[in-house]
Parts: sequence; structure tokens; C-alpha cells
Amino acid sequence: MKVKTILVSQPEPKMENSPYLRLIEKEKVKVDFRPFIHVEGVDAKNVRQQKIDLNNYSAIILTSRNSVDHFFRIAEEMRFKVPDSMKYFCQSEAVAYYLQKYVVYRKRKIYVGKRNFKDLLPLFKKYKDETFLLPSSDALKAQVPDTLNQIGIEWTRGIFYKTVISDLSDLRNVYYDVLVFFSPSGIESLLKNFPDFEQNNTRIAVFGDSTINAATSAGLRIDIKAPTPETPSMTMALQKYITSVNKK
Repeated sequence: MKVKTILVSQPEPKMENSPYLRLIEKEKVKVDFRPFIHVEGVDAKNVRQQKIDLNNYSAIILTSRNSVDHFFRIAEEMRFKVPDSMKYFCQSEAVAYYLQKYVVYRKRKIYVGKRNFKDLLPLFKKYKDETFLLPSSDALKAQVPDTLNQIGIEWTRGIFYKTVISDLSDLRNVYYDVLVFFSPSGIESLLKNFPDFEQNNTRIAVFGDSTINAATSAGLRIDIKAPTPETPSMTMALQKYITSVNKK
């Protein structure tokens, strides 16, 4: 069956040259964006109940933009003035760049990984005497604590925000040819919102091994996978699939 409509379970990209725009123009398909999950911050009282005192840390580990936003939100709620001496260990350049929203970049001690969390290992080893705080969500990839524990640094995880399933009830009678997922939480949201979901001719596109595992465990048929050596991005995987089926 040809693909004419796609629902991406994420917010719409803000950049003008989004690869989804090129996909829409080239394949003449309709692409909608709708977050299946969203983030809600926990309050300072909750963080205190986790026995976290921001005065006790000399370095912050930031894995996402959300972790940046919610660390500084909690600091403000706690009336904690973040010292200029604070060190920031950012998982990627994108996270480090986003940090500029809160600090003067050139005046701070900011250390940046390449992309994956393990890329920070050499930096953690170099600054092993620091006391690290990891502001995170309630859902944390096992790779993160496993990596930190194996190098024996002093670190604490703080749950500063939570991943919450969005209400999708208005989509109950709306059908798309392809549903695109980027996390196990997205799959969970689909099944929580629509417990009687029947896939039928709906194609499922998934990004990443953990999402593949979640979709498979849920009994869904996976039609499009990324990343692969041939299609490292989701839009490339969609492009390949659509070109193939729409030609028929």
C-alpha cells in the first residue's frame, strides 16, 4: 500500500531546513508531528526529599537540553546561586551549546563529549576528584549509571523531571499510513492511549534498538528501522521505504 500520511511522535522540528520538509516536497506526503510523551519538572521539595543539596557538588553531568533546563530551574527554586567554578560535562555539542541559555560560555568550565555518553569517559577519569551531580528524568538509560559506576567516581543521580504520557484521545479516529517512534516511551504511550490498537495496514517506523525491542515486545510489526548503515537517519529510512512502495 502506498504511503500518503505519516505521524511522527515528536514535536515539529523548528529548523527551517528540516529533512522532513525535503521528504514532504520530494514524495508529496503529509507529515504531522505530535509528541506522544512530554516532560514535567518535579519541585524543589521532591528534590530535597532525594537528599540532594546543590552545595555538595562541584560538577554537573548534562545529557540533554531537558537536564539543562531543569537543573537551573531547581537551582532557582532552591535559591542556589550556581558558582562560577562549577564544571559542566555535556554529552554532546548540542547540549553544550544550549547551556549558553544560562551561562556565559567562555567564562565557564565546560567539557564536551562527541555524541554517546561513553565519549565522556576520558573526561570523567581526568577529573575523577570532582563530586558529580546527574540531573535526570525518571527514565534513564542503563548505560549511564553503568558507565559512571565502572570508573569509580563520586556521583549522585537526582530525578529533576519525569517523562509523562500525553493525552492522544483526539487521535482515536484518525488514521495514518506510518507511525514513527523514537523511544520505548512512545510505544508505551500508543498502547496506554489506545489499548485496543490494531495495526492492520499501519506501518510502524522505529529508531534505535531499545525502541525496536519495545515495539517487538508489544507485538507490533516493524516495517521501517533506523539507523542502519544504509539509512543512518529516520528520514532516510522513510525516504527509502516510501520510494519503494509508492512506485508500485
